[in-house]
Amino acid sequence: MNEFERCIADGGVALFPADTVYGLACDPESEAAVRRLYEIKGRAPDKPAAVMFFQLDPALGSLPSLGPRTRRAFERLVPGPVTLIVPNPDRLFPLACGPAPERLGVRVPDVPLLADVGRPIMQSSANPSGGADARRVEDVEERIREAVDLVVDGGELPGTPSTVIDLSDYEDGGGYAILREGALDADSVRVALS
Repeated sequence: MNEFERCIADGGVALFPADTVYGLACDPESEAAVRRLYEIKGRAPDKPAAVMFFQLDPALGSLPSLGPRTRRAFERLVPGPVTLIVPNPDRLFPLACGPAPERLGVRVPDVPLLADVGRPIMQSSANPSGGADARRVEDVEERIREAVDLVVDGGELPGTPSTVIDLSDYEDGGGYAILREGALDADSVRVALS
């Protein structure tokens, strides 16, 4: 188990590099860790966050209710700089869902530094709620850096947050919505989902 994974397993909060911007990570099943992450970020606890996996197979294995069409879309888009909102009929990872447990945000970034992490994490960007995203560890507010249990420096990142794509209705009719255009542009999303 690497240091990052150990920090999460022990209930800690880590500052880490995604494939887009720096994020905060904790165990998605630990109420205390989730509460602490939100406190560090200064974010309301009823706001949803994403669950992140560092490999595609564990992500798909953790989402047994994904329909075949949504699963194929998932496989075309990740790993990559997207957050996918998928149906969550099993109410998995409820601490990450906010007031809408029937939907779940999922990320599978392309982060070679953390590719061997085998457990899911709950993640949110490492900035104060509504603040600028961090491209470098030094761009993260000092109070946030000092509040976490571990800092993983992955160097300078692209700095554009993930594109958030709602696939909640994709299974039935192929409908999707881009809730936030970010690192993956709308044309690339359209090509991947057509």
